[in-house]
This record gives sequence, C-alpha cells and structure tokens, in this order.
Amino acid sequence: MAEIHDATLSPTKLELVGPWMARQRWYAAKGRLPVLRKLWSWRLDDPAGQVGIETLIVVDEGGPQPVVYQVPLTYRGAPLEGGQQAFVGTMEHSVLGPRWVYDGPHDPVYAAQLLALVLEQAIPQAGSESDTVEPDVVPRRHPSWTTETALRSSKVLSGEQSNTSIVFDCTDSDGAAKPLICKVFRMLQSGENPDVTVQGALSEAGSSRVPTMVGTVSAAWPAVTGGDEPSRGHLAFAQEFFPGTEDAWRVALRAVGAHEDFAEPARQLGAATAEVHKRLAEILPTEAVSAEAIATVAAGMRARYVAAASEVPALAAYEHRIADVVDRAVNASWPALQRIHGDYHLGQVLKVDGRGWVLLDFEGEPLRPLSERMLPDLAVRDIAGMLRSFDYAAGSWEQSHPGGSARDWAESAQRAFLDGYAAESGRDPRADAALLIAFQLDKALYEVVYEARNRPTWLTIPTAAVVRLLDDARKDLT
Repeated sequence: MAEIHDATLSPTKLELVGPWMARQRWYAAKGRLPVLRKLWSWRLDDPAGQVGIETLIVVDEGGPQPVVYQVPLTYRGAPLEGGQQAFVGTMEHSVLGPRWVYDGPHDPVYAAQLLALVLEQAIPQAGSESDTVEPDVVPRRHPSWTTETALRSSKVLSGEQSNTSIVFDCTDSDGAAKPLICKVFRMLQSGENPDVTVQGALSEAGSSRVPTMVGTVSAAWPAVTGGDEPSRGHLAFAQEFFPGTEDAWRVALRAVGAHEDFAEPARQLGAATAEVHKRLAEILPTEAVSAEAIATVAAGMRARYVAAASEVPALAAYEHRIADVVDRAVNASWPALQRIHGDYHLGQVLKVDGRGWVLLDFEGEPLRPLSERMLPDLAVRDIAGMLRSFDYAAGSWEQSHPGGSARDWAESAQRAFLDGYAAESGRDPRADAALLIAFQLDKALYEVVYEARNRPTWLTIPTAAVVRLLDDARKDLT
C-alpha cells in the first residue's frame, strides 16, 4: 500500500511540472507557461516498493478558460535507465532524499500497474493518505475482453498530439502475442468520452470493424470552481493493438503516388463505414431531428464561412453562393440523428489482414467541448469527412509534384466510396445532395482556416475544393 510521508519538497511538484508541461505536445496553450493549481491526486503501488506512482489532476488557470489536465508521474531514487526523454526533473524530498521524476507513461513500472488496474488486478490508492483505497478511481474490465493477459514490455507511441498512448507487448495463456494499446487522456472534461462509449458499444456488440475493448479507468475529481459538483470522466482506456498495420492515409498516398486506381479499397471502405453507422443506429439511441438542431448546425456552418473569409478575403466573392448551399441544406429532408465517428478521415482507419478496414479514435474533434462530442449527429458528417480526405490525399501528391494532377484519382475514389456506402446501407448519400454538398463545403471551410493558420502552402487544397463544391452545387441542386 502507498505510504505518504509528511515531507517538504524542493522544488514543489507544481513548480517542477509547469515548465516541463509547457513543452509537451498535448499541452493546449502553446507559447506560455501554465499557471497550475492542484485539484486532486491518486496513486498506484509498485509491487517492488521502489517507485512512487502518482497521478496529478491539475488545472491550468493561465488562459481565458481553465483547462484540467491529467499528469501521471513516477518518483525514483535513481535515474531511470533510458528514460531521458521522459525526464521531468529532480526534487529534494526531506525524508527520502533526491528524487528523479518521470512522465509516468514512459516508466515501465507505471505502465505495468496501469494495465493491471484496467484489468482489475490492481487497487487504486488515495493520494494524500497512506494505506487507503481510493474509491473515486474506478477500473472496469470490458466484458468483451476475456483473454488472460501477461505483460512482457511497454513503450509509448510516438507522434500523438492530444493524448499519450502506451503500447503493451502482451501474451495470452498459450503464449500467443496479444498486443494492446492504452490511451491516457491528457485534457480532462466531465462526461463520458465518446472514444470509450461509442467504440465500447461496438466492441460489446461484436463488431469486427473496431478493435476489441479491453477496459477503462474513470474517476471523479473536484470541480474547478469550489462548491460545484465533482467532475466525472474517463482517464484511460485500453484496446487491442495491430502492430505493423498501415492507416488508410498511407495506403492511399502510396496508391496515388504509383498512379494506382483506388476504387476497390475505397468501395470497401464505404461499405465498412455504412456497416458501422448502421450498427451504431441499432445499439445506441437515435433521435428525430428538430428545428433547433438544424438551426444550430446551420449557424456553425455560417460561422465557419466567416472565419474562413477572415483568413482568405477572396472567399467573400462566394458569400451568396455559400449562403445558398447552407439554406438549401436547412430546407432539405434530414434523417434521424445518431452516434457517429465525428472526426473521420483516412488517418482514422487501419487496413488489418483478415479483417479489412478497422475504424479507430471515436473521440470526435478533440478541440470541441466534450458535451458537444457526446451528442447524436448526422452520418453524412462522417461521409463528408472521408470524401474530403480523399481530396487531401490527391492534393498532398500534387503539392510535391507541381503541375501534376491527381483529380481523376480523387474523384474515382470518392465515387467508389459512395457506391460502397450505398450498397451496404441501402440508401445512396448522393440522394441527399443538399446535405452531402453542404457538409463537404463546411469541412472545406474549416480546412481553409486550419491551413491559413498552420500550413499556408497547402491552402490551395481547401480553397480549390470550395470552388469545386460550389460548382457541383450549381449542377446538382438546380
């Protein structure tokens, strides 16, 4: 059981964590130091009794809105071999002496105990009282995971922006490889994370189009504002992992670069997408669309046009045509709202031997409030996102081959995707042309803002798409 010493620390944990946190990719406020306040903490035990394991829940109050972060740490009496990239700093503990502090997910002791917790084989401990179980941390092994699991090693997946994922090299009771991956959420919001609830529901329903869920860790932590009800949400979740697989973005880029037709893979991806949408509508609640919901979606589309035009003033020439596309969508027939992926593109899909296309990351757009990402939406939003992703694959090739065109490749892939979706779902998305064009246009306007602010050399991809989609609207909606 974790022993908590009555000790002084120099520097304090928050003084140590702040400057380190500012350098992390998952820290949302770039270019400034966080202003941290500790809300709460909890611990895990090291079975060997050598490493302290603590997860801090802190709030950054240095920006216009407070943001809550999860910061797992390990405390060691000597440096962790090979742990330099995860090194947070050193502090002097008045009882234990010098302590080397590391980012928990990179420490094999933390990783092993987190997996044990997910599998309900470890007991969370209070962060401020020795030998005390922490009831506000709740692990749940998912009912779809029945495999006996033994851990051999772990490593952190590189390149993630918003969270931290740990890859576990595991075996089952027969010694067969059973690799797993556990996502540790960094930015915390109150409410159920759709990456857990949506994917978990599909996994429990036996869908082969998502990784099998292994388990989750959720918690209740003090609200940012004193007197409010505690916040409750997910801290981490684990699922099966597919090493050596490629995402659809890489597969598509290789195809466009080799001038290979992508129609058949795109058709299969369309069918897989429709299969997932159909299953989600069966196992999770749907709701009839309301005038209020339509107005909210339309307001978002108009706001994205305003933001895009402020970045690229030339778009103002298309203001009336864009408004007409939105108005036509508002007046169209809308299907029921349902749970969807929410941030769907080629990078969110894996090509897995024996299973075909497997969908990942149902978290939705990470920068949207969790309360919005939990709501039912239109399936056409996912369809539009994937159509735009095919355009981006073609545009990426064109960026590196000035004067070349991959337009025929993109349009062939887009048609095949819609054909596959229609065959599986029983309804062709092109039958709802007003909605399909409006949601693609909305996505392209979102991309305009992103590229203008982050990658201006790619700005021609979404701006050209805006013009193309408006021309399509003129043909298809008249």
